[in-house]
Amino acid sequence: MTKKNHIELMAPAGNFESMQAALDNGADSIYFGVEQLNMRARASINFTLDDLDEISSRCQEKNVRTYLTLNTIIYDHDLSIIKTLIKRAVKANITAVIAMDQAVIQVARSEGMEVHISTQINITNIETLKFYAMFADTVVLSRELSLRQVKHITQLIEKDKIKGPSGRLIEVEIFGHGALCMAVSGKCYMSLHSANSSANRGACKQNCRKKYTVIDQETGFEMELDNEYIMSPKDLCTIDILDQVADAGIKVLKIEGRGRAPEYVAKVIKCYREAIDNIAEGTFDKEKVINWMKELDKVYNRGFWNGYYLGQKLGEWSKESGSHATQKKVFLGKGIHYFPKAKVGEFRIDAYDLKIGDTILITGPTTGAKEMELTKMFVNDEEKEMATKGDSVTLKLDFRIRESDKLYKIVKTEFAEK
Repeated sequence: MTKKNHIELMAPAGNFESMQAALDNGADSIYFGVEQLNMRARASINFTLDDLDEISSRCQEKNVRTYLTLNTIIYDHDLSIIKTLIKRAVKANITAVIAMDQAVIQVARSEGMEVHISTQINITNIETLKFYAMFADTVVLSRELSLRQVKHITQLIEKDKIKGPSGRLIEVEIFGHGALCMAVSGKCYMSLHSANSSANRGACKQNCRKKYTVIDQETGFEMELDNEYIMSPKDLCTIDILDQVADAGIKVLKIEGRGRAPEYVAKVIKCYREAIDNIAEGTFDKEKVINWMKELDKVYNRGFWNGYYLGQKLGEWSKESGSHATQKKVFLGKGIHYFPKAKVGEFRIDAYDLKIGDTILITGPTTGAKEMELTKMFVNDEEKEMATKGDSVTLKLDFRIRESDKLYKIVKTEFAEK
């Protein structure tokens, strides 16, 4: 439950690296999938049943809420798995389940677990919200609504005192940042029809991200749509209109990206944490927005737009394939050892060069994503300006590294010059 006038910042967690990045950068809650029954079954590594206790424990230490995503289409052969998973989630003290199927909602309610209604339900009006308020304390509205429509719904919740099973007023959640789909709130069948791989079972083949040629069947005239991927929307970004989002009365802001790298989660959550706090403090301004946008540009994105929140009737489409990020990471090596008394981490360089002044990134299941400028290092026990493949490098670090941790350097991409 969120405090009055406080927006809960909800972060994606596709693996432990991303989860820790979310915890380190100020997330109020995380959402994650287990095994194959979630909308990112193929896009991220996903957790297992045995991970639930660790997820819950690490999040509880930071007072962060945990949401299990079970928002795919469910078939009869899935039902026993659903029951087992929800029972294990309850035992592990997972906060809530995000659901769209009535079977999942029913099982969760019977086990006494809090339910959040997924955007896949496509709630666009107050009467539909009232129906689902019988089962859920939080509802995610359709991504296609404008902020005016969202505000109308939140005002009616207050006016009519619409409450969920807990007795609290229904909380409204919307998407705040990340990838958008050409389909209505993500319900797409292109991948199923073309590759027998259902997006609604978390197995999207991303047909909409490709470039297409249009052919007139009568004349054979062929037209290539130049410089525009006509079914690939730019990514949603609301940080520049976050004051208007807050004014709409929403309680939860969801960041999309369970298939994204931990540095993406770290960067996006950090920016939105600062923006939300600035709004609460009355210090939100255009200059800060410009700086946040520059930071968001550094990690994976297809270009940005505000979605339909400001009443735009047509989408904005990607101009190029893949990410438009102004930076990328280059793998250098892996962790070898950490010396706790000296607070020094040792790495083996397996590829490329590393030199003083480089921006480095260290990722790992317990490390999350730590980015910093390299100001001093020892190479094979001698202080040097550069390290190359095969060298052992030691760095002063105020956090423990492990053998599973990876070392990268951050370099500019072609988009940095545009």
